[in-house]
Amino acid sequence: MQPTRTTRLLQTGRPPAGQGPRPVNPPVMRASTVVFDSVAEWRAARQQRQTRQVLSYGARGTQTTFALENALSELEKGHRTQLYPTGLAAATQVLMALLRPGEHLLITDAVYAPVRHFCSTWLPARGVDCEFYAADGHDVAARLRPGKTRMIYAEVPGSLLNDMLDLPALAALARSCGAWLAVDNTWASGWLLNPLTLGADISILAATKYIAGHSDLLLGAAVCNERAYPVLAHFSESTGQTVSPDDAALALRGLRTLELRLERHERNALAVAQWLGRQPAVARVFHPALPDDPGHALWKRDFKGGNGLLAVEFHDPDPGRRDRFVDALECFGIGASWGGFESLAVPIDPAALRSVGAWHGRGSFVRLHVGLESPEDLCQDLMQALAAAQFTAARPWRCAPPHCSCRAPATPPTRCPRSATTRAR
Repeated sequence: MQPTRTTRLLQTGRPPAGQGPRPVNPPVMRASTVVFDSVAEWRAARQQRQTRQVLSYGARGTQTTFALENALSELEKGHRTQLYPTGLAAATQVLMALLRPGEHLLITDAVYAPVRHFCSTWLPARGVDCEFYAADGHDVAARLRPGKTRMIYAEVPGSLLNDMLDLPALAALARSCGAWLAVDNTWASGWLLNPLTLGADISILAATKYIAGHSDLLLGAAVCNERAYPVLAHFSESTGQTVSPDDAALALRGLRTLELRLERHERNALAVAQWLGRQPAVARVFHPALPDDPGHALWKRDFKGGNGLLAVEFHDPDPGRRDRFVDALECFGIGASWGGFESLAVPIDPAALRSVGAWHGRGSFVRLHVGLESPEDLCQDLMQALAAAQFTAARPWRCAPPHCSCRAPATPPTRCPRSATTRAR
């Protein structure tokens, strides 16, 4: 029997069968010092840890962290995984481990802002030439420097505005010049997309987000192919990178419900995105699952689903009105993270974080993370916030696919023909 992805998600990283009674989940093993029965055993462990998961010292991992590494490697279809205390640490360790002075880095203009800062400040000071390419990747080939370009760094979809790029095409370009391809895969979290199967060398995850799922831990990971892992592992060991077994256990717990949570996030976000798209105050909703999104065809080709992230551009460019809208929200917390069970909103300014293409003269922007709450409540909250900020009058909530396909007229309150509950649309 070949288990499905859903079954493997529940079974991976757990104590194996055939060893008698065992807990369903790996116990939390906390350890710094590990003791041995002989010098020969101690020496053997030190030698074996270069290629195997063996207990040798707490910073090199315990059974709990090994279990999470194995689960993420299976989830991402990778060779091995290196864990980090944050997603940002995973990204910066990849950059530092694989780049040398005099080499050239091509990095997406849509990269996560702290990674952008690192590439604009710390890497150039260490002799690495960092160059940004367009968020859709159309100019990568023209920016390649044969013999100099050592890495292409992608984020798909891109931060803030969910820009899509052609990952297999990018992988082909990287191979053509012998460059690494590193991909920030936090949006898909290993479940919706597997970059290594599309040609990437490393898939970077901020496990803080959807893998953890409950906004209560910080964790990062880099899932590697066989070529990249030894380089990254050696550098990470040399710089003392390690994670808490307690955090690893929480991430394993979150992993078990990843599929179910993402399905609900996707359903709610689509309902909210469709409602926002009908509002007179809204110029555009940025969400690749929407059929009219410029990146929709690539998203549909490469991804297995969506999540809760979307961004909204208002016609009104006034940042004060935009901020009043965010302040008036009641169901959405104001916070910069995402991936937890809760809905969040934060004002964003793409022009300040993009250097390729023209971003000035646009409207005002808000990023939303649509959580697991009722979409009716979320849309009602957005509607009252639009009114409080004195944006153009909002159109009431109504049923819309995939939340509902009845297309009942917007005459609140009314009873949805497909539901036994009364909804204010």
